[in-house]
This record gives sequence, structure tokens and C-alpha cells, in this order.
Amino acid sequence: MSQPGAIHPAVKPLSYLLGTWRGQGQGGFPTISSFNYTEELNFSHPGNKPVIIYTQKTWKSNSGEPMHAESGYWRPKPDGSIEVVIAQSTGLVEVLKGTFDAEEKAVKLRSELVGNAAKVKEITRTFKLVDDELTYEVEMATGSVSLQPHLKASLKKL
Repeated sequence: MSQPGAIHPAVKPLSYLLGTWRGQGQGGFPTISSFNYTEELNFSHPGNKPVIIYTQKTWKSNSGEPMHAESGYWRPKPDGSIEVVIAQSTGLVEVLKGTFDAEEKAVKLRSELVGNAAKVKEITRTFKLVDDELTYEVEMATGSVSLQPHLKASLKKL
């Protein structure tokens, strides 16, 4: 975790993300039943590299049973572009590219590659911070279903 003042200049525009976030989410897709979950995201920064370390885990809201986990790296660039690599507990790997707007506190990502996935063809992720609440939406496309809403959540910093 970074020390105060040790944030790499490339990471500064996204430093509002650093820390642990927790909240509730909802999921669904035309081919699966809707579901609710509790989620925790963590964004950390080693300080000497232009990278944010990302981890995520979810569990069933009613029972506490673990559901999903993923981790990866976010690499913001000085021009407002960003590269993200995420490995999921399901074996699926995402390579995403996108943009961030430090003033709007928004990040928009689109998959360049979805690896080790028999059905998933495309993923988009949009994050936004509004009034101390981090929200995100994930859309997904498969071989038989075009890009559709899949996940959304609202999280508060712990």
C-alpha cells in the first residue's frame, strides 16, 4: 500500500479509488436468473510504479457463501487512457482498454480480449464516483446474446 505522498504521478488522477470499498450488487443476464450479492473491491498502489492493484470478491447477501473473485492491474496513462488486466476465479481473463476522466471521476473500459471463455465474447465496465459512492455497471456479450447489462453495484469506502 502506498504511503502518503508516494503516489506515482500516473496514478494521481485515479487516487480517489485507492482503498477498500464495500456494498451491494445485482446481477442478471437473459440466459441466467437474477441474483443479489455483497461485494468488496480493493484498489492499492505500490507507490513506485504507474499501476493500481485491483482485487474483488463477492458473496451471497443472504448466506455469506463466497461467489466470485478476481484480481488484476490497472495502468493509467498520462493521456487519459487506461489498460486493465483482470483474471477471474472462473478461469476467464480480460484485457480491457478505455479512458478515465479525473474531473468526472469516471472510468470506461471495453474488452480487447476475453481469454479462456467458451461463451463470453465481449465485456464493458463503467465505474463512476458520485457523492462518495462508487458505482459500476458491467455489460457482457456471448455468442448468442448481444451486449446486455450483467452486473451493477453501489459501494462505499470503508
